[in-house]
Amino acid sequence: MNNVLKINFGKRKRLTSLLGLTLDGSRLEGVVLRRSNGSLQLHQAFSVTLSLDPLTAAPELVGREIRNHLDTAGVRERHCVVGVPLKWALTAHTELPALPEADATSLLQLEAERGFPCDVATLRLADSRCPLAAGKQHVMQVGLSSAHLSALEQVLSAAKLKPVSFSLGLTALQPPGGDATRGALALAIGESQVGLQVTCGGVAALRALEGAIEDEGGRRELHADLVAREARITLGQLPAELRGAVKHIRIFGPRELAQRLADEMELRFEPMGLKVEMVIGYASNEFGVQLPPEAPVSPAFSLAARWLMGETPVFEFLPPKPSALQQVVARYASGRLRSAGAVAAGVLVLVAGLFLFQQFELILLRSRWSAMSVKVEELNGLQQQIQQYNPWFDSSFRNLTILRQLTLAFPEDGTVTARTVEIRDGNTVTCTGTAQDNGALRRTLDQLRTADGVTDVKLQQIRGQSPMQFSFDIHYSNGGGNGN
Repeated sequence: MNNVLKINFGKRKRLTSLLGLTLDGSRLEGVVLRRSNGSLQLHQAFSVTLSLDPLTAAPELVGREIRNHLDTAGVRERHCVVGVPLKWALTAHTELPALPEADATSLLQLEAERGFPCDVATLRLADSRCPLAAGKQHVMQVGLSSAHLSALEQVLSAAKLKPVSFSLGLTALQPPGGDATRGALALAIGESQVGLQVTCGGVAALRALEGAIEDEGGRRELHADLVAREARITLGQLPAELRGAVKHIRIFGPRELAQRLADEMELRFEPMGLKVEMVIGYASNEFGVQLPPEAPVSPAFSLAARWLMGETPVFEFLPPKPSALQQVVARYASGRLRSAGAVAAGVLVLVAGLFLFQQFELILLRSRWSAMSVKVEELNGLQQQIQQYNPWFDSSFRNLTILRQLTLAFPEDGTVTARTVEIRDGNTVTCTGTAQDNGALRRTLDQLRTADGVTDVKLQQIRGQSPMQFSFDIHYSNGGGNGN
């Protein structure tokens, strides 16, 4: 029995080929890599735009769309490692004193409950630690919604894919090095945002800079000044010894946009002693094997390559799935085995005594079912129609109620106007627009804070002076009244 317990059931299955996928907004990128004879071979690479949102559309439909794209690209690989969108990630920071690991885990749990804006039971958590002086550690905890990840699992299952890892693509592009004194600030230009990461022996900061990229007439425009400002703010929020350890700025993304951002970062940060580098290719020793000459620098490639080389992701969000044998071993290990045997013997006696009674009950239930089966089939048909059309009918008019509260908060004289309003998950609202001056915007935000159902108002950014462009988020609780 002891020998059985020593078997490493949780050991990762060694794969020789893998599909790397990254989801960024509506953009899905993927590569198929195969490891062979000390080298990595690139079999397929593709980039497509999804018409359906994996979080809101039916998983079967999204999975079918992804499957169609994979078939078109000639992808037959089933095992995949997935880079989830950075904007799904919630982060919390804490300074951890020198403690035994058991106490440190308990403290981090308490800090997570205090630091995250939602119930941590609804999140899948991972953390990364950066060493500080006197044995202390700077810990960044990252949480992803379990509902989001479950929806993504259903989508991948519908696409006939088997995920082996859920991680973040930016941490694969720029993993934390072992030397905490040679920190780096990484910027990854995505479809509609710029990912920001600071590493100093661990991941010290992680952000998705929304609004850094805008689509103007079908052409993407990068606000390099916004990225530089947010990078400076992020570095300023870190402990002094981590901030001083950052020596490099590495920029990933399309060459034209990356060059524009590199020019801006050089202007702002090279006087501070930070070297700016635009990454256009992998280093020869990046993964410890020979790479194909056409290897694209992308999160999908990095995720798949590091997994094939046996590297553990910095943040892993795919929950472990114990086998049936593991569950049995965990349940009946050590001294409890004898007690479990006695209980099992008693259960067998009870089963033998109840077997005849059970057969009698089954015969009775079958006869009752025969009498009601026709009506049950009719009810099932009605229930399917209700489920099919139910999303089109909602008597609460929640979105209209939120829009009404926004409308009442904005002044009628037009000094503050909204340009876009985005409602997510029925309770998180992002609003962008213009204001004539700061006083008018402040009065509007004060009006929103006192509105019925609004529990939190956060001003995200302001650009310009008169007029000024703004962006703010509000949280609308379930307790809000229905004004419609």
